[in-house]
Amino acid sequence: MLPRVLETEVMDTVEEAADYDSMHHDTVNRIFVDDLLAAASEAPAPPPESWQALRILDVGTGTALIPIELCRRPGNFKVVAIDLATEMLTLADRNIAQAGLSGRIITELVDAKGLPYAENSFDWVISNSIVHHIPEPSHCLHEMLRVLRPNGLWFVRDLCRPPSIDNIEHIVATYAGMDSPRQQQLFRQSLHAALTVDELRACVVPLGVSPLHVQATSDRHWTLRTRK
Repeated sequence: MLPRVLETEVMDTVEEAADYDSMHHDTVNRIFVDDLLAAASEAPAPPPESWQALRILDVGTGTALIPIELCRRPGNFKVVAIDLATEMLTLADRNIAQAGLSGRIITELVDAKGLPYAENSFDWVISNSIVHHIPEPSHCLHEMLRVLRPNGLWFVRDLCRPPSIDNIEHIVATYAGMDSPRQQQLFRQSLHAALTVDELRACVVPLGVSPLHVQATSDRHWTLRTRK
C-alpha cells in the first residue's frame, strides 16, 4: 500500500481555484447528489415531501458545484456552503449567482476543524473531497457530527488512495485524461493524499459510528453514510 503523502490543506490561489472549477466534475457531482437523495429517502428517514425546510451544511464546498446541483432538484433546500479558501468562495459566489440560487446557498469562510455552529444545528451535513486535504481528519469528522441534529443525515464522500503508482496513473488517465497537465497533477496529488477505507473506518469508530457505514463506492471513492 502506498503511504499517504499530504497535499496543501487550503487551495487558495486564483490558479488553483480556476483549475478546480473548470475540471470535469459534472458526472461525479450528479452521482453524489443522486446518492445523497437516495440515502435521505431510506427508512426511517422523513419522506421527501418534508424536505421543504431542511438546513444543510456543505463542508469544503470548493466552488459550490454540489450545492448548486442539489438545489436544482425538487425540495426547497437551504445550504450553508463553507470553505477555508477565499478564492474558491469567490468563484462559488459567482457560480451561485449565475445559477440564480443566491437566496438558497450562502457561503461562509470557515475552518472545518473548528465549526462556529452550535450542536444539532443542521438537518444534513454533507461533504465531498475535503477529508484528503486535512492531515488529521478526526477533528473535522467530529465537528461535522457535532453540528448534526439527532437522526440527521451524515453523507461524506472522498477519494480512496490506490494501492500503487500504476493504479494512480490509470485513474488519472481514465478520469482526467482530457484535463490540462496542471489539473492532472492536482488529481494525482489528491489520490496520494487520500485515506483508504480502513483508515477512514479507524477515524469514525471513536465517534461511535459503525465502520460498516464506510464503504468503497467506486473505483476511486469511499462514502460515509449514516444517521446520527
